[in-house]
Amino acid sequence: MSSWTPRSGAIGSRLVDTLLTHLHSTPRPELGEKGQSVDETLRALAAKKTGDVPWEDGKLFGLVHDGGPSAREVGEHAAQLYMHENMLNPLAFPSLSEIQEEITQWTARLLHGPDGACGFVTSGGTESIMCAVLAAREHGRQRGIDRGTVVVPESAHPAFHKAAYLFDLPIVTTGLDRDYAADIDAMAAVVDERTILVVGSAPQYPQGAIDPIPQIAALAQTFGCSCHVDACMGGHVLPFAERIGREVPPWDFRVEGVDSISADNHKLGYAPKGVSTVVYRSPERAARQVWDLEWSGGYYATPTLLGSRSAAPMAAAWAVMQHLGLEGYDHLVDVVLTNCDSMRAAVNAIDGLRVLGAPIAQLFAIAGDETAAAPVPIMPLAAALRDRGWVHDIQTRPDSLHTTVSNINTRAVDRYPDDLAAAVADVRAGKYG
Repeated sequence: MSSWTPRSGAIGSRLVDTLLTHLHSTPRPELGEKGQSVDETLRALAAKKTGDVPWEDGKLFGLVHDGGPSAREVGEHAAQLYMHENMLNPLAFPSLSEIQEEITQWTARLLHGPDGACGFVTSGGTESIMCAVLAAREHGRQRGIDRGTVVVPESAHPAFHKAAYLFDLPIVTTGLDRDYAADIDAMAAVVDERTILVVGSAPQYPQGAIDPIPQIAALAQTFGCSCHVDACMGGHVLPFAERIGREVPPWDFRVEGVDSISADNHKLGYAPKGVSTVVYRSPERAARQVWDLEWSGGYYATPTLLGSRSAAPMAAAWAVMQHLGLEGYDHLVDVVLTNCDSMRAAVNAIDGLRVLGAPIAQLFAIAGDETAAAPVPIMPLAAALRDRGWVHDIQTRPDSLHTTVSNINTRAVDRYPDDLAAAVADVRAGKYG
């Protein structure tokens, strides 16, 4: 269907075809001459959802996060209250400046930011990461470096590669250690005087490993470049894991040399999508992502990549954070990590399966155990689990099933060990190829 070739195999081709279907739609849909009633319109929209994954069942991992009935209610009402406001001009809507300031300062405190730590609310983790890369590029230019290099572990989020592509920056990818964390020796071998940014994740997405942030930050300091920690997945988990007594390695602004951190409110912050926060150690760092221009239409300035910005997700994030408070997040993180512990134990209890690496947060990957007499093939296992309603993302290098556990899975997690064992039995019986 598409003349563009994806960078991956069959899974990538299927995804690209799905993304580009609307470019080739035949016949083209037409908008009616007369509008429909409110009820007719909403019924037609609801009918489109019949083929979607029923995320309310608790068997979907990662794409939807739900902090419970009260968090959902307060988020939905807050979004409706700010459905039409626009963050493009905070002079017209000063309440939005207050909301952004409070979200960023609450987040900065969670991340142990020093006095002066500040940042911006964005539309999601990709935008937060891109803003951090932009700020690092501008910091590099102030140091006299044009088109400086970005160095990332191969587990770093694709948003770093997207940012490098859009901002015309060379990017260097380095390998991982045996537990799937960034290999600091491999990073040290490629960082030099032209490096503008080094990246670590807390945790990274594919296997849930927390990169060695102190060593990565120290490497950045050696060469005077920026260091960003991608905590889009962990920013609303790791601080509370530490509060409830779990052991967490150093990763936030307490690590000298960390310049910026991204944390997604719409993941385990339990706000509706899309909203994220990027926090910088200082206002000088934060200001480097701001763009402005005086033109015939007046003065135009944007601190993020978007122009008009919906206030609804921002208001919803503020409301959910305010509603839950620290104790609410403590409880949710305790529930999630307890569920995650039991799921990992169920995986490791099955001969032929294993959890990759040594993850401690809410993410992990399930792979065939190559040391076993009969490793379980992962692609058939994914199909067998899908037939039981469980939806994992499929990963490669190595083949594995990605699992992001959140509060939404609590309603079904007790059934996971039995369903997993039954799915493995079906695969071994040859029912899935």
